[in-house]
Amino acid sequence: MGYTVVVINNNPETVSTDYDMADTLYFDELDFETVKEIYRTEQPMGMIVSMGGQIPNNIALQCKKAGMRILGTSPQSIDRAEDRYKFSQLLHALDIDQPQWKELSTLSAALAFAEAVRYPVLIRPSYVLSGAAMNVAFNDLDLKEYLQEATFISPEHPIVMTKFIVGAREIEIDAVAHNGTVLADIISEHIENAGVHSGDATIVCPPQKIYIETLRKIKVITRKIAHALNICGPFNIQFLAKDNDIKVIECNLRASRSFPFVSKVTGVNLVELATHAIMNHTKNLTPPNINIFDIQHIGVKAPQFSFSRLKGADPVLSVEMASTGEVGAIGADIESAYLKSILSTGFNLPTKGVLISLGGELNKIKFLESALSLVSAGFKLYATHHTARYLEENGMEVKRLHKLHEMPQEPNIKTKMLKREIDLVISINDFDYKKSVKTGSFEVDDDYQLRRTAVDLNVPILTDVQTARLFVRAISQYTLNDLDIHSWDEYLKNIPHIS
Repeated sequence: MGYTVVVINNNPETVSTDYDMADTLYFDELDFETVKEIYRTEQPMGMIVSMGGQIPNNIALQCKKAGMRILGTSPQSIDRAEDRYKFSQLLHALDIDQPQWKELSTLSAALAFAEAVRYPVLIRPSYVLSGAAMNVAFNDLDLKEYLQEATFISPEHPIVMTKFIVGAREIEIDAVAHNGTVLADIISEHIENAGVHSGDATIVCPPQKIYIETLRKIKVITRKIAHALNICGPFNIQFLAKDNDIKVIECNLRASRSFPFVSKVTGVNLVELATHAIMNHTKNLTPPNINIFDIQHIGVKAPQFSFSRLKGADPVLSVEMASTGEVGAIGADIESAYLKSILSTGFNLPTKGVLISLGGELNKIKFLESALSLVSAGFKLYATHHTARYLEENGMEVKRLHKLHEMPQEPNIKTKMLKREIDLVISINDFDYKKSVKTGSFEVDDDYQLRRTAVDLNVPILTDVQTARLFVRAISQYTLNDLDIHSWDEYLKNIPHIS
């Protein structure tokens, strides 16, 4: 039986393939009617929906009802995972912990739930890509504003709201199962705390700061979910971890964006394994025995952003995805791997001065050691008023600068950036901190103005305390000449399941 390859949003002139180009169809976008027509014309043995992102998952149930044969995980299981309410019910039935949640269809019910669980809360629609329409609300005003944006809230299209857990770590598992039995799983962790979309997060594999008991719990939960949904093919589960307390966020029954990254780091081709599972070619298949303690290198995947091309965009990361690319790198340790990955995204290393603006006492305490490291490395420190006072109280020499809205008072942040005396901005706010100051007849958000000016002047900026601390550790330990350069094969040769 022949086959047709469908390429979405691609250019035939730039695609190199091993198959006959006459059997390749190109489309700018994919919808149910297009798929239905292709299926009717080609009469294939079946179709795979778990390798193409969110849209195939969205139309899987519709395709099944239209009589098309779906290979791999059933559309009914996909629907149980994608529908927030159904998935939350499943976790409850399996006795798997999750943040407090409720399905809601009215604003009054949403406000009552938020008051009962206490802010912050996460608004979660179903069947969405890249966190679209997701938001974290910290008060009634936020909640009303976000729910007005989310025009889908109605008895026909309810949302699920969950308690948002501040300060939790996010952990992911990429896995392959066959008829509910897990064949392989690979765990990775986010550098940023929960609240940053996984597509924008800095991801580390194998994980470096997770308890052994946490790893065990995650694997047990993964097997429960795989069995309950009778998963056949690739899947990804996202977890929250705080003080070894594990909660499930969501499960995607498809190959995630981190599949190729963790496959490269571990040397296990998860997509190849998933293809065998989907096609039921598992009789003589020996699943890889993946032991993260055998992996002697670290992989880091850093996001790439295009804020400079988006006028007015705020470079603060949130639950809705903003990145336009990502770069994975491998190193001997997390610092070298992170430095390689972030440099590959176009991030420039500072050589002169660093501007530090830290909102909230906790962020000041967390970043103190990093600020001392910058001083030791010979950087000149600039800071806004309260941050400067805190650093000075801890024995550091800091140049205080006026905020942008205080122009023309000097010395001013903008002047220093224009003169290229500042070549790195570290601007970190409290998660729920929103401060505006009156300037004439309009309001200016000081922190947003700082971040946006850095973007517009092409000054590298870090807005998350975890990644900022890692970056400072990295540049304190390594220069460009110190970074090891090896081929992918060299990194993998010492892994037992490869060699």
